[in-house]
Amino acid sequence: MKIVSLSENKDLEKRVAITPEIVKKYSSIGFQVFLPTNYAIHLGFTDEDYNSQGANIVTSEDDLLKDSNIIVQLGLPSDDYLEKFKENQNLIGVLNPYLNREKLQNLSKKKINNFSLELLPRITRAQSMDILSSQANLAGYKAVIESFAYFEKAIPMMMTAAGTVPAAKVLVVGAGVAGLQAIATAKRMGAIVFATDVRIASKEQVESLGGKFLTVEGSENLETEGGYAKEASEDFKKKQEDLLSETLKKIDIVICTALIPGKKAPVIIKEDMINNMNSGSIIYDLAAIQGGNTAFTKVDEIVDKKGVKIMGESNILNKLPTSASNLYAKNVFNFVSNLYDKENKKININLEDEIIEKTLIK
Repeated sequence: MKIVSLSENKDLEKRVAITPEIVKKYSSIGFQVFLPTNYAIHLGFTDEDYNSQGANIVTSEDDLLKDSNIIVQLGLPSDDYLEKFKENQNLIGVLNPYLNREKLQNLSKKKINNFSLELLPRITRAQSMDILSSQANLAGYKAVIESFAYFEKAIPMMMTAAGTVPAAKVLVVGAGVAGLQAIATAKRMGAIVFATDVRIASKEQVESLGGKFLTVEGSENLETEGGYAKEASEDFKKKQEDLLSETLKKIDIVICTALIPGKKAPVIIKEDMINNMNSGSIIYDLAAIQGGNTAFTKVDEIVDKKGVKIMGESNILNKLPTSASNLYAKNVFNFVSNLYDKENKKININLEDEIIEKTLIK
């Protein structure tokens, strides 16, 4: 059984789907791992590192796809590669079916099985495969570090003979995995942290990390069965806007993490709210790639609105590629292990398995 991973476009994606540590695990369940030359040299993983764990290094990426059973990637490969995919091959990655619907339909017509890992169900058995949680954790941490680096004041309260430096006030919008890690990181660094989320269930989690949960009167629990946020009513949005508008007047740093699966990110921080913020404040928008949570977010740009800096990156995990790759590779291995029938040494696409049924693009 042959598993491969193609080189990613390193200008867009520095993470990799297979690390040397994971090669050994694939070998232990019966896979042969094939990788291109210098697959992860940019992360400090040499071909020798992969060879020593049992991987086969191939000079031609075209040869990689021949007779391969499983292709594991971060995102959807380029069109040049997709044209070379063959019947009964299995593609696993973050395939973004909402944006790549036509390409994935074409692959399905060629009888290629496409598994998109961001569609994993939120069930206990899938936790070890949950790429959204593992990557969002790192993103939440790094968003705080990046925003603090641009903030031109101290973060913790400092008492000196010359006077007291007040602690920075941080607001985290959205208390999912990324938001909770942002709260924990900001709190550890000495900030006073506030958080808001449409899911009332997140209040306890926020407070357990030392954050102060902001909620509007008569809040409704806007949570799907899968644990994700859903769209709010107009009445709720108005109340939330009023609360945010007042809160933002005293906030130094905002970390935006609010996303709705499969839809454009909600614009939560409006122009008039930003105009009322203090000059020197920072907004770091983790939702930038899906449109952003502010009225002015631009991907990979720092926008200055009356002294308030608004930041958003297309892929913040490119700044933590080694840590992110280690976690992602483990998630993918656990998914492949579930897909592989070790006893009969074959891929078993069992649609009665919720994990397989939910992730397979039909």
